[in-house]
Amino acid sequence: MTVAAQVEPGVSIEAVRRQLAQKFRQCGIDTPELDARLLVGHALGLDHAGLATQSGRVLARNETDAIAALAARRLAHEPVARILGRKEFWGLPFKLNAETLLPRPETETVVEAALAALDQENRRSQALRIADLGTGTGALLLALLSELPNACGIGTDISPGALECARDNAGALGMSGRACFVACDYGTALSGRFDLLVVNPPYVARGDIAGLQPEVRDFDPRRALDGGPDGLDGYRAIAADARRLLARSGILAVELGSGQLGGAAALFAAAGLAPGAAEHDLPGIARALVLRALPR
Repeated sequence: MTVAAQVEPGVSIEAVRRQLAQKFRQCGIDTPELDARLLVGHALGLDHAGLATQSGRVLARNETDAIAALAARRLAHEPVARILGRKEFWGLPFKLNAETLLPRPETETVVEAALAALDQENRRSQALRIADLGTGTGALLLALLSELPNACGIGTDISPGALECARDNAGALGMSGRACFVACDYGTALSGRFDLLVVNPPYVARGDIAGLQPEVRDFDPRRALDGGPDGLDGYRAIAADARRLLARSGILAVELGSGQLGGAAALFAAAGLAPGAAEHDLPGIARALVLRALPR
């Protein structure tokens, strides 16, 4: 169904918000009311309280044009977070750009799993060295640094645009002194040993990409989605290099795609890494796997 994004002039803030919610609902968007509120607020520079207190104000033509432009992008299934240019992850605000994967709530399971593994050995206060392979926005690395006050870390990515975004996020969060970023594929340019490796690799089987939701298929970078013919190419690359990068008591925490626990665990086991219990996300999917290097 094609739904027009046009907004008639002379309407109130409340009326235009309701109009947008109805258009989004007709287009099959999952959270029409929330999306309408966020986009109207963004166009007008108003927060939730401002929208409420000014709900009856009649909009000028330039304001309805601005709202219509944002609505058109959402009706084309561009995610609200990309339209706003920001996304919250682990309670922290992250800037986005076209080169970065949209941080998702299920990826917080990797942070939870990594912290739980460290807590088992009472290591949160240690001066840990962390590497986030394929960092994107820097979400995993910076979320962990927010919880580990004496840690420092490196984020890697093959995209200069993603690294620029991650550096900006580190600066905005006051972590530039503890985080640096390097252009390379996974850990190929890294040396030394790390206490914690975290990775959210591409894990969608190549043939399945066309069937993804348009918000993902059309707006996330393909390189951040494409896990090869079986979705496991990223795990193969990580497994091949993990023992070189891990310290003696080091931990590797990786995100898993749906149904990939067995295949990924087998790859890591063959590379000399011992998998622990998987952590499940809220829908019950095995979403994070923690591994340690077996004795040499």
